[in-house]
Amino acid sequence: MNPIRRYEMIMEVLLNKKDVTVNELSDRLQVTGKTIREDLSKLEEQGLIVRVHGGAVLAQSDQFGILPSKKPLDKYSEEKTEIALRALAHIEEDDIVALDGGSTTLEIARRLDNIPLTVVTNDVYIISELAPKDNIRLVVPGGYRVRNMLAGPEAVSYVQKLNIKKAFLSATAVHIENGLSIFTGDLIEFKQALVSTSREVFAVVNHHKFGHTALRTFASLQEVDAILTDKGLSSETAEQFRIAGVTIEC
Repeated sequence: MNPIRRYEMIMEVLLNKKDVTVNELSDRLQVTGKTIREDLSKLEEQGLIVRVHGGAVLAQSDQFGILPSKKPLDKYSEEKTEIALRALAHIEEDDIVALDGGSTTLEIARRLDNIPLTVVTNDVYIISELAPKDNIRLVVPGGYRVRNMLAGPEAVSYVQKLNIKKAFLSATAVHIENGLSIFTGDLIEFKQALVSTSREVFAVVNHHKFGHTALRTFASLQEVDAILTDKGLSSETAEQFRIAGVTIEC
C-alpha cells in the first residue's frame, strides 16, 4: 500500500474515533509499527493530527470538509455565518449553483431564501436543509456515502454533464503554492468536476485554513475566481494572496 493511501486510511479512522493507537493502525493496515509511527509523524507535520503516547488524536476535526456522522460541528460559527452571507451576495434568482459538502456550505444552505434556484449538492445535510424549500430545484448526484457526502464515479460523471453557473467549494487548507487541498482521495474527483464544469468557482474557507496544506490538492488558486473568508484573515496574509493574483473577499 502506498503512503498516500495509508495516510487517507489513518485519517478516516481518526475522523470516526478521534484517537487511535499505533497497534490498532498496524493491525488494520497490515504494516509494522515503525511504518505507522513514521506515517503519524508526517501527518503531524502537516497539522492534521497530534501525536500522543502510543498513538495519535485528530488535530482539528472541523477543518476537514467531511463532517461527523451525527451532526455538523458548531466551531467557528460566527466565521461561517459571515462567509455564508458573503456567498449569498453572489447568488441570484434562477442561478444554477453547486454547494460542495461542508459546514460552511451548509450555513449557506440554511440562509438561502426559498427563491427560484437550482442547487446541486452531494451533502446529505444540505439536502435535508433544502428539501422543504419548494422553490429550489434540488439536484443530487449519485454515488456512495462518505460521512455526510456522496462520492464516486457516478457522482463525478453526472456533474461533468451539468451547466453549473457558480460553485461554492470547501477545503481543509488554502496555500499560495499548493492551492486548495483536503485529506481524503474519495472526494478529489468530485471537487475537480465542480471546478471544471462551473462558470465561476468560489472557495468558502475560514481564516484558520490559510497557509496550510493537506494531503491532496484538488484545485490551484488560478482555478478559483475568488476566496470568500472572514474578517479574521490578517491584512498581511490577504495581501500575499492578492499579490499572487488571487481575489480575496474578507
